This record gives sequence, structure tokens and C-alpha cells, in this order.
Amino acid sequence: MVGTRIQQKYNAFVDYFEEHMPVAGSELVFRNPYELLVSVILSAQCTDKRVNMTTPALFERFPTPEAMASSTVEEIYSYIKSISYPNNKSKNLLGMAQALVKDFHGVVPDNLEDLQRLPGVGRKTANVMMAVAFKQPAMPVDTHVFRVANRIGLTKNSKNVLDTEKVLVKHFPSEVLSKAHHWLILHGRYVCQARKPLCEKCGITGICDYYKKEIRK
Repeated sequence: MVGTRIQQKYNAFVDYFEEHMPVAGSELVFRNPYELLVSVILSAQCTDKRVNMTTPALFERFPTPEAMASSTVEEIYSYIKSISYPNNKSKNLLGMAQALVKDFHGVVPDNLEDLQRLPGVGRKTANVMMAVAFKQPAMPVDTHVFRVANRIGLTKNSKNVLDTEKVLVKHFPSEVLSKAHHWLILHGRYVCQARKPLCEKCGITGICDYYKKEIRK
């Protein structure tokens, strides 16, 4: 019975967002998998808006992995210094580009295992690439997804992002899995915000554990 109830919650979530947000995607601006990979690396603990302000000049200077691979940490830093953690990200971008050139002929790999071999690319970033660049069923779990899924009750007391990913993959239909990732991110960014969720603007309070416990009590 519990399993049935949780699946009903997922079904209601999908039904709502299919109706109210049928088109959902990344807010990062990119033209190819290489640009998306750079942008996702930069977006860690940084807003997409700030990344999008930074990348035009960066991509003009480094339009290909080969161009970035032949640069230096110092030069890359000069283009991304307004981004959070620019020192580490400069090193990761240079290492990523050099690995692409050395190991993958300058082509971003289209599988999870090879993506995670690249400097600066963890499971979440690799899943973003699979979902967004390569249109494969994947559930990247960032802070928005982790928080919102637990708050709504799509996951129950998940201790880490991998547990959350496994539960979401189990219950979301594979054909909407990648889009559901964006639904959770955008809902967390604009409605179910971290400090003060805007429950009065939310269309899924009927299936939300937080609303039932904290608001409607």
C-alpha cells in the first residue's frame, strides 16, 4: 500500500508539470557538448545567471577543447574570476580540456564512466551531460533536487544525493526522467526556495509533505 501511495505522488507530480511546464530545460546557455560541460563545471555553487554572464568571453577565447588545453590556469582564471571558486575551477577546466584532447580526440564522451574520468566531473555533472547534451534518461541530483525531493516527500529521509538519485530513477518513468530533473530544479529555484518556500504560489501542495506538516497544521 505504501508503495502504491508513493507512486501516486509521483504520478500526480508528473501530471502537474506536464500540464504546467511541458517544456523544461537547462537555463545555461551553450551551443555544443563542450560548452555545456564547461558551463556545468562553472555552475557548481554558482548561479546559472552568473555563469551565462561569464561564458561568452570565455568561449570566444577558447572555442574548442584544443584551444583551452593549450592555455594556462592563470589565463583561464582571468576569464572566470567572477565565478565562485575560480582557482579550483581554472585547474579543473584546464585538466578537463587536456584530458579531452589526450584521451578522447577532443570529443566529449557520451557515457557516464568516461565523463567521470575528466577532471572536475563528478556523477552529478556527468548525469547533466547525459540528460542535457545527449538526451539520455538520467537524474542529476544537485542541491535543489535533493532539497525539493525530500521536502515534497518524493524521497524519504535520503541521506545523500546518490540515495536520492536511485529513488527518483525508480519512480519516475524513464521517458520523463531528464525533464523531471529540470522540473525539480526550476521548482526549487523559483517556488520551493530553500529559506522560505512560496507555498502560496505552489500548484502541488496537495501532494507535498512539507505543506501538510508545516503550513496546513
